[in-house]
Amino acid sequence: MTSRLVGILGGMGPAATADFYAKLVAETPATGDQSHVPVVIWADPRVPDRSLSLLGLGEDPTPQLQHGIQALKRAGCEVLAVPCNTAHAFVPPLAAEAGLELVSIVEVTADALAAAGVAAAGLLATAGTLHSGLYGDALRRRAIEPVEPTPAEQRHVSAAIAAVKAGAATAAHRRALADVARSLAARGADRIVAACTEIVLALDPAHLPVPVLDPARLLARKVAALSLTG
Repeated sequence: MTSRLVGILGGMGPAATADFYAKLVAETPATGDQSHVPVVIWADPRVPDRSLSLLGLGEDPTPQLQHGIQALKRAGCEVLAVPCNTAHAFVPPLAAEAGLELVSIVEVTADALAAAGVAAAGLLATAGTLHSGLYGDALRRRAIEPVEPTPAEQRHVSAAIAAVKAGAATAAHRRALADVARSLAARGADRIVAACTEIVLALDPAHLPVPVLDPARLLARKVAALSLTG
């Protein structure tokens, strides 16, 4: 089997990148080392905060993202995976410029929700992702209603994301995330989308009233299929 070399643009954050690669390994129907997906991981945590940039409060991450994508292109990668939802507000034109096939974590997730017949989906994401409309627009194109946290709830979500990035997530952060997820379900969401790759590292779906969708796992599954089918 001929496999296409996959570039992972990571470091946003490091724990989420490691989690994504573990999921890529788990989602690959391999029989040994040689049948796994060949990857190059570019993990640069120095990329400026994507969410702050989208909110007009921080530096534009485009040059750093472009640098990483071009490095992956020079390494021979053909397929690009970015296990950072917010970065997708910047990455598509950079991937096209480099001639890499981007597997969009947003589109893969929206397609999965549509295939499941979901009518409304709750979004746990960075403030920048919500502000950009990345998921809201993708869901509405598929006749799915996005359900977003209130401003007060979003502060809890943002705090939990920051805590995971700092390696300091506590039981209080986990409880707050679960409370927000329950609130979204109470407002009609029949799925909760962990639309930031740090969310799944702090949210326990066991006691939530609706299923939680993990975009990173969906992305890993799609990337494995795309790479291994050539």
